[in-house]
Amino acid sequence: MSIVENATPEEPTFTYDGPSKSRRKADAHDLQTLGAELVALNRSQLAQVELPEALRDAVEAAQRISAHEGRRRQLQYIGKLMRNVDPAPIRLKIEGWKTVSVEETVRLHLIERWRDRLIEDALAMQPFAAQYPQADVQQLRTLIRNIQREREQNKPPKNYRALFQMLREIIPQLARQEIKTASAED
Repeated sequence: MSIVENATPEEPTFTYDGPSKSRRKADAHDLQTLGAELVALNRSQLAQVELPEALRDAVEAAQRISAHEGRRRQLQYIGKLMRNVDPAPIRLKIEGWKTVSVEETVRLHLIERWRDRLIEDALAMQPFAAQYPQADVQQLRTLIRNIQREREQNKPPKNYRALFQMLREIIPQLARQEIKTASAED
């Protein structure tokens, strides 16, 4: 705290240079939320994050707790431990996984749209083959015919799944621009 020089002797004015109580509380809540994201990670992801031993033990303990109130208290404890850790590398690691997940989701949606379009529209094979020249068009047509037979005979969608797997191999990992275009179409 510091006294402002222009204040009268009867009424000194105090100013606080640090973060406000609201800011400190919001920061603590953010750390607790980050701790909850750590708890949500699977074992292999958690192993990839650099954490102090006490924090790692607390996160692993929270993953084993099933009681709501006990888990809530453990998350608060993790938030307290997080105050002594630089959260930036942890956030970067988790955001990296989320980004990959979003990109893969967009790719899977694109594959589903192509699958449905190829099944419903016989003319869709031409633009697909033009965009993905490495595709085996004959095998795709065979799978599509088999899918239509399966539907007529009310059989399990074995070929429907096979078509998805084939498209998954044909359609490569998307570039950033393709992802923006594909997500705009959704």
